[in-house]
Amino acid sequence: MKKVILAIVALVAFTGTVFAADVIEMKRGVKFNHKAHQENLKDCTKCHASAAGGKIEGFGKDFAHKTCKGCHSTDGKGPTACKECHKQ
Repeated sequence: MKKVILAIVALVAFTGTVFAADVIEMKRGVKFNHKAHQENLKDCTKCHASAAGGKIEGFGKDFAHKTCKGCHSTDGKGPTACKECHKQ
């Protein structure tokens, strides 16, 4: 039974990485490198509700500025200034 559960968990995790776009283009010139974040963070729940990934509920300007910019500031990695993300 443990092997079946482990196989299902692995399948769900693998499926999420197969269907996720490498780079996501958002509004106002923001490009998000999803693949790079997957490789660096290795924890989908930092952004998504579960390890399976999927749509981020409530994603928008406020979420991005709080969550994404906040993580970049805390970790000391990634853009935090407006023009570093919004390249129009």
